[in-house]
Amino acid sequence: MLKQRIITAAILGPLMVAGLFGLDGGGFAIFTGGVVALAAWEWANLAGIVRLAPRLAYVAALVALMIVGWFSGAVHATWPLWLALGGWLLSLYWVARYPDGGHQWRSTPRRALIGMWVLLPCWVGFVQLRADGLEWLLYVLLLVWLADIGAYFAGRRFGRRKLASQVSPGKSWEGVYGGMMVTALLALGYATGLSLSIADTLWLVVATLLVTLVSVLGDLLESMFKRWRGIKDSGRVLPGHGGILDRIDSLTAAVPLFALLRLWL
Repeated sequence: MLKQRIITAAILGPLMVAGLFGLDGGGFAIFTGGVVALAAWEWANLAGIVRLAPRLAYVAALVALMIVGWFSGAVHATWPLWLALGGWLLSLYWVARYPDGGHQWRSTPRRALIGMWVLLPCWVGFVQLRADGLEWLLYVLLLVWLADIGAYFAGRRFGRRKLASQVSPGKSWEGVYGGMMVTALLALGYATGLSLSIADTLWLVVATLLVTLVSVLGDLLESMFKRWRGIKDSGRVLPGHGGILDRIDSLTAAVPLFALLRLWL
């Protein structure tokens, strides 16, 4: 398993870096759209769509919406980001009450629809952040990765109080606090490097802490659907790492929210 993880990371790492930081405009939109389309294939399974033709149709529908969004200019609008914010607030309610309240999302059409508002705003957020410059795209990626690392080590060392035992028993509040401490330091370091004013620095710290919390929710929502479906990984496309969704679940929540908050920075 470890060998598979290393080989996969060694191959995909440079490709992801090249795609995320070496492309812009339409090329970047196509690259990130491809990643989102692969995630949609896996989300279809989470929704209970298991036959080939309906899963392909689900992916095709999402790709069609991305194309329409690009040519209509909706990809540069703020309403998809507000849609994401409303959806994640609703997701917080579902995760906090799991397994109660499952009647609100357990049907296949509803879970499929949830996948659309999770994945499409994530793509929109990526495109908008890239248009703002590489520094903010890099920032949100670092935020999510460092939050995950901080949460892992803080949770292992100090974890006592369960965050959502019915959804993800391994996560703790102490892990969340550890992730927030690390990302707060990231915000301060980034603000110093960009010579931000005191007001902008404070806003970046606040926004970073909010996005850190929401990134955890992205992980929990996917875990909730996987638990409901009785599966461990969202897919097998990445040997040793699971599926695409397993790697970007936190980003699906963090990217659109940070892109929205970025408008006020």
